[in-house]
Amino acid sequence: MTEAPTLVYAFAVCRGGDLTAPAGPLAELPGLGTGAPVRTVAAGPLTAVVQDVPPAGYDEEALRRRLSDGAELERCARAHHAVITAVSALAPAVPLPLATVYLDDGRVREALGDRETSFLTALDRIAGRVEWGVKVYAPTGPPPAPEAAPAEGPGPARSGRAYLDRVRTRQRGREQRHTLALRAAERVDTVVRGLAVAARRLRPHGVEVTGKHRTHVLNAAYLLDLGRERELRAALASLRRDETDVQIELSGPWAPYSFADGGITDPGATP
Repeated sequence: MTEAPTLVYAFAVCRGGDLTAPAGPLAELPGLGTGAPVRTVAAGPLTAVVQDVPPAGYDEEALRRRLSDGAELERCARAHHAVITAVSALAPAVPLPLATVYLDDGRVREALGDRETSFLTALDRIAGRVEWGVKVYAPTGPPPAPEAAPAEGPGPARSGRAYLDRVRTRQRGREQRHTLALRAAERVDTVVRGLAVAARRLRPHGVEVTGKHRTHVLNAAYLLDLGRERELRAALASLRRDETDVQIELSGPWAPYSFADGGITDPGATP
Protein backbone atom coordinates (compact mmCIF):
# COMPACT_ATOMS: atom_id res chain seq x y z
CA MET A 1 0.00 0.00 0.00
CA THR A 2 1.41 3.37 -1.07
CA GLU A 3 1.57 5.98 1.67
CA ALA A 4 -0.42 9.14 0.99
CA PRO A 5 1.85 12.09 0.16
CA THR A 6 0.03 14.24 2.72
CA LEU A 7 -2.75 14.07 5.27
CA VAL A 8 -5.26 16.84 5.96
CA TYR A 9 -5.47 18.37 9.44
CA ALA A 10 -8.81 20.10 10.18
CA PHE A 11 -9.09 23.06 12.59
CA ALA A 12 -12.61 24.43 12.31
CA VAL A 13 -15.82 24.55 10.28
CA CYS A 14 -17.56 27.70 9.00
CA ARG A 15 -20.36 28.52 6.62
CA GLY A 16 -19.30 28.51 2.99
CA GLY A 17 -18.41 31.92 1.64
CA ASP A 18 -17.59 33.44 5.04
CA LEU A 19 -13.85 33.05 4.53
CA THR A 20 -11.44 34.09 1.81
CA ALA A 21 -8.59 31.67 1.13
CA PRO A 22 -5.92 30.97 0.17
CA ALA A 23 -5.18 34.57 -0.79
CA GLY A 24 -6.74 36.02 2.37
CA PRO A 25 -5.56 36.14 5.98
CA LEU A 26 -5.70 32.37 6.47
CA ALA A 27 -2.84 31.73 4.09
CA GLU A 28 -0.58 33.88 6.28
CA LEU A 29 -1.09 31.69 9.36
CA PRO A 30 1.73 29.27 10.21
CA GLY A 31 -0.71 26.70 11.54
CA LEU A 32 1.19 23.63 12.65
CA GLY A 33 4.41 24.86 11.06
CA THR A 34 4.50 22.27 8.27
CA GLY A 35 5.21 24.86 5.59
CA ALA A 36 1.89 24.22 3.85
CA PRO A 37 -0.64 27.07 3.79
CA VAL A 38 -3.76 27.04 5.92
CA ARG A 39 -6.59 26.71 3.40
CA THR A 40 -10.24 25.75 3.05
CA VAL A 41 -12.20 22.77 1.79
CA ALA A 42 -15.81 23.45 0.78
CA ALA A 43 -18.74 21.03 0.81
CA GLY A 44 -22.25 22.36 0.21
CA PRO A 45 -23.04 25.14 2.70
CA LEU A 46 -19.97 24.40 4.86
CA THR A 47 -16.25 25.12 4.70
CA ALA A 48 -13.54 23.39 6.71
CA VAL A 49 -10.30 25.19 7.57
CA VAL A 50 -7.45 22.74 7.03
CA GLN A 51 -3.72 22.34 6.46
CA ASP A 52 -1.77 19.62 4.70
CA VAL A 53 0.52 17.70 7.05
CA PRO A 54 3.09 14.94 6.47
CA PRO A 55 2.05 11.39 7.42
CA ALA A 56 5.40 10.88 9.17
CA GLY A 57 4.37 13.39 11.83
CA TYR A 58 0.58 13.10 11.86
CA ASP A 59 -0.54 9.56 11.20
CA GLU A 60 -2.17 7.68 14.06
CA GLU A 61 1.05 6.31 15.53
CA ALA A 62 2.94 9.60 15.19
CA LEU A 63 0.10 11.54 16.82
CA ARG A 64 0.01 9.11 19.73
CA ARG A 65 3.70 9.69 20.36
CA ARG A 66 3.45 13.43 19.80
CA LEU A 67 0.53 14.00 22.16
CA SER A 68 1.99 11.82 24.90
CA ASP A 69 4.85 14.31 25.23
CA GLY A 70 3.80 17.26 27.39
CA ALA A 71 5.86 19.89 25.59
CA GLU A 72 4.77 18.71 22.16
CA LEU A 73 1.14 18.49 23.27
CA GLU A 74 1.29 22.10 24.44
CA ARG A 75 2.90 23.23 21.19
CA CYS A 76 0.24 21.51 19.08
CA ALA A 77 -2.58 22.80 21.27
CA ARG A 78 -1.30 26.38 21.02
CA ALA A 79 -0.96 26.15 17.24
CA HIS A 80 -4.42 24.60 16.94
CA HIS A 81 -5.94 27.31 19.13
CA ALA A 82 -4.16 30.10 17.25
CA VAL A 83 -5.76 29.06 13.96
CA ILE A 84 -9.21 28.73 15.52
CA THR A 85 -8.86 32.16 17.13
CA ALA A 86 -7.87 33.72 13.80
CA VAL A 87 -10.72 32.01 11.98
CA SER A 88 -13.25 33.05 14.64
CA ALA A 89 -12.20 36.67 14.16
CA LEU A 90 -13.24 36.38 10.51
CA ALA A 91 -16.46 34.38 10.81
CA PRO A 92 -18.47 32.18 13.21
CA ALA A 93 -16.51 28.93 13.49
CA VAL A 94 -17.06 25.55 15.10
CA PRO A 95 -13.73 24.50 16.66
CA LEU A 96 -12.74 20.93 15.95
CA PRO A 97 -10.95 18.68 18.46
CA LEU A 98 -7.18 18.69 18.60
CA ALA A 99 -5.62 16.18 16.18
CA THR A 100 -8.55 15.85 13.77
CA VAL A 101 -6.77 14.40 10.73
CA TYR A 102 -8.11 13.07 7.39
CA LEU A 103 -6.69 11.02 4.59
CA ASP A 104 -7.56 13.63 1.95
CA ASP A 105 -9.93 16.44 0.99
CA GLY A 106 -12.52 13.94 -0.17
CA ARG A 107 -12.83 12.49 3.35
CA VAL A 108 -13.22 16.00 4.75
CA ARG A 109 -16.06 16.71 2.31
CA GLU A 110 -17.76 13.43 3.18
CA ALA A 111 -17.58 14.24 6.87
CA LEU A 112 -18.96 17.74 6.35
CA GLY A 113 -21.87 16.26 4.43
CA ASP A 114 -22.56 13.65 7.12
CA ARG A 115 -22.66 16.30 9.87
CA GLU A 116 -24.14 19.15 7.87
CA THR A 117 -27.24 19.61 10.00
CA SER A 118 -25.40 19.55 13.32
CA PHE A 119 -22.73 21.96 12.10
CA LEU A 120 -25.29 24.42 10.75
CA THR A 121 -27.19 24.24 14.03
CA ALA A 122 -24.00 24.92 15.97
CA LEU A 123 -23.09 27.84 13.71
CA ASP A 124 -26.54 29.38 14.23
CA ARG A 125 -26.10 29.03 18.00
CA ILE A 126 -22.67 30.67 18.21
CA ALA A 127 -23.06 33.43 15.60
CA GLY A 128 -22.46 36.82 17.19
CA ARG A 129 -21.43 35.26 20.50
CA VAL A 130 -18.26 34.40 22.39
CA GLU A 131 -17.35 32.13 25.27
CA TRP A 132 -16.20 33.37 28.66
CA GLY A 133 -14.79 31.21 31.43
CA VAL A 134 -15.46 31.81 35.12
CA LYS A 135 -13.61 29.96 37.87
CA VAL A 136 -14.29 30.22 41.58
CA TYR A 137 -11.77 29.08 44.19
CA ALA A 138 -12.02 28.62 47.92
CA PRO A 139 -8.73 29.61 49.60
CA THR A 140 -7.66 26.97 52.08
CA GLY A 141 -4.70 28.86 53.52
CA PRO A 142 -1.44 27.17 54.50
CA PRO A 143 -1.89 23.79 56.17
CA PRO A 144 -1.81 24.04 59.97
CA ALA A 145 1.28 22.86 61.76
CA PRO A 146 0.88 19.27 62.91
CA GLU A 147 -0.24 19.03 66.49
CA ALA A 148 1.33 16.37 68.60
CA ALA A 149 -0.90 13.95 70.43
CA PRO A 150 -0.92 14.47 74.21
CA ALA A 151 1.88 12.78 76.08
CA GLU A 152 1.15 10.25 78.76
CA GLY A 153 0.78 11.89 82.13
CA PRO A 154 -1.85 13.01 84.63
CA GLY A 155 -5.35 12.73 83.24
CA PRO A 156 -4.48 11.01 79.94
CA ALA A 157 -8.13 10.32 79.06
CA ARG A 158 -9.10 13.97 79.53
CA SER A 159 -6.12 15.18 77.47
CA GLY A 160 -6.93 12.68 74.73
CA ARG A 161 -10.53 13.86 74.51
CA ALA A 162 -9.40 17.48 74.31
CA TYR A 163 -7.05 16.61 71.45
CA LEU A 164 -9.79 14.81 69.51
CA ASP A 165 -12.17 17.70 70.11
CA ARG A 166 -9.67 20.09 68.56
CA VAL A 167 -9.25 17.81 65.54
CA ARG A 168 -13.04 17.59 65.09
CA THR A 169 -13.41 21.35 65.45
CA ARG A 170 -10.86 21.95 62.70
CA GLN A 171 -12.59 19.42 60.47
CA ARG A 172 -16.00 21.04 61.02
CA GLY A 173 -14.44 24.42 60.27
CA ARG A 174 -13.08 23.15 56.95
CA GLU A 175 -16.42 21.62 56.02
CA GLN A 176 -18.29 24.82 56.88
CA ARG A 177 -15.89 26.94 54.82
CA HIS A 178 -16.27 24.57 51.89
CA THR A 179 -20.06 24.71 52.15
CA LEU A 180 -19.98 28.51 52.23
CA ALA A 181 -17.69 28.53 49.18
CA LEU A 182 -20.04 26.23 47.26
CA ARG A 183 -22.96 28.51 48.05
CA ALA A 184 -20.96 31.53 46.91
CA ALA A 185 -20.09 29.72 43.68
CA GLU A 186 -23.78 29.03 43.06
CA ARG A 187 -24.54 32.73 43.47
CA VAL A 188 -21.78 33.61 41.02
CA ASP A 189 -23.13 31.08 38.54
CA THR A 190 -26.68 32.40 38.88
CA VAL A 191 -25.60 35.98 38.16
CA VAL A 192 -23.50 35.11 35.11
CA ARG A 193 -26.15 32.75 33.74
CA GLY A 194 -28.50 35.71 33.82
CA LEU A 195 -26.27 37.45 31.27
CA ALA A 196 -25.60 34.40 29.10
CA VAL A 197 -27.58 32.64 26.42
CA ALA A 198 -26.09 29.29 27.44
CA ALA A 199 -23.89 27.91 30.21
CA ARG A 200 -21.99 24.72 30.93
CA ARG A 201 -20.42 23.35 34.07
CA LEU A 202 -17.01 21.84 33.50
CA ARG A 203 -15.03 19.50 35.72
CA PRO A 204 -13.17 21.42 38.47
CA HIS A 205 -9.39 21.20 38.42
CA GLY A 206 -7.53 19.16 40.98
CA VAL A 207 -4.73 20.19 43.29
CA GLU A 208 -2.13 19.50 40.58
CA VAL A 209 -3.50 22.55 38.72
CA THR A 210 -4.83 24.78 41.50
CA GLY A 211 -2.05 24.23 44.02
CA LYS A 212 -2.44 23.16 47.62
CA HIS A 213 -3.74 26.42 49.01
CA ARG A 214 -7.05 26.72 47.17
CA THR A 215 -9.88 24.44 46.08
CA HIS A 216 -11.65 24.76 42.73
CA VAL A 217 -15.40 24.98 43.43
CA LEU A 218 -16.75 26.31 40.11
CA ASN A 219 -15.44 25.82 36.59
CA ALA A 220 -18.01 27.10 34.11
CA ALA A 221 -18.26 28.38 30.56
CA TYR A 222 -20.81 30.93 29.42
CA LEU A 223 -21.91 31.91 25.93
CA LEU A 224 -22.61 35.65 25.74
CA ASP A 225 -23.69 37.94 22.97
CA LEU A 226 -20.96 40.22 21.67
CA GLY A 227 -21.09 43.58 23.39
CA ARG A 228 -21.95 42.32 26.86
CA GLU A 229 -18.38 42.26 28.17
CA ARG A 230 -18.82 45.47 30.16
CA GLU A 231 -21.91 44.08 31.91
CA LEU A 232 -20.10 40.84 32.67
CA ARG A 233 -17.06 42.55 34.15
CA ALA A 234 -19.23 44.89 36.21
CA ALA A 235 -21.26 41.97 37.57
CA LEU A 236 -18.10 40.08 38.56
CA ALA A 237 -16.62 43.19 40.18
CA SER A 238 -19.76 43.45 42.33
CA LEU A 239 -19.61 39.75 43.16
CA ARG A 240 -15.97 40.06 44.23
CA ARG A 241 -16.97 42.79 46.67
CA ASP A 242 -19.80 40.69 48.11
CA GLU A 243 -18.30 37.19 48.02
CA THR A 244 -15.17 37.79 50.04
CA ASP A 245 -14.74 34.14 51.01
CA VAL A 246 -13.88 33.06 47.47
CA GLN A 247 -11.64 34.07 44.58
CA ILE A 248 -13.35 34.72 41.23
CA GLU A 249 -11.41 34.57 37.96
CA LEU A 250 -12.60 35.53 34.47
CA SER A 251 -11.00 34.42 31.20
CA GLY A 252 -11.88 35.14 27.60
CA PRO A 253 -13.30 35.95 25.24
CA TRP A 254 -12.70 32.59 23.57
CA ALA A 255 -13.89 30.84 20.49
CA PRO A 256 -16.99 28.93 21.67
CA TYR A 257 -15.32 25.57 22.28
CA SER A 258 -17.82 24.54 24.97
CA PHE A 259 -20.91 25.32 22.87
CA ALA A 260 -19.98 24.16 19.40
CA ASP A 261 -21.05 20.53 19.84
CA GLY A 262 -19.08 20.01 16.69
CA GLY A 263 -16.42 17.58 15.73
CA ILE A 264 -16.05 15.60 12.57
CA THR A 265 -16.01 11.90 13.23
CA ASP A 266 -15.94 9.25 10.54
CA PRO A 267 -13.79 6.24 9.63
CA GLY A 268 -11.41 8.51 7.73
CA ALA A 269 -10.49 10.60 10.75
CA THR A 270 -7.64 9.89 13.11
CA PRO A 271 -8.94 10.35 16.68
